[in-house]
Amino acid sequence: MKIATSFLASLLLIGTFGASGAAMAADGVIYKQELTPGSYCHLKFPAIREDTLAGDHPVLTDPSDENIIDFYGPCDEDPLGKDQVTSRNYKTSIVGSMIMKTETRWRGE
Repeated sequence: MKIATSFLASLLLIGTFGASGAAMAADGVIYKQELTPGSYCHLKFPAIREDTLAGDHPVLTDPSDENIIDFYGPCDEDPLGKDQVTSRNYKTSIVGSMIMKTETRWRGE
């Protein structure tokens, strides 16, 4: 009987961990560690899909694509918030500009 009770308690504990992981994934955050309670955190979340940046409703990439943002800052950062969209747009424009300059140099223009 003790073995059955221990086994049941273990299953309940494992189920609790699984439910908490699913709840954290609902807002897009894969990992959250509070470095300064309530104000400064280390977060990991999927990047925003490039093809959804121009629209009103950006969408995160699939976490299995391994395109993960490693973020240090406010604990309430929204992976789909205005700051993240602006940052992603800025980085995309810089990379695009660098590619265009490289292609121009390669062609000898």
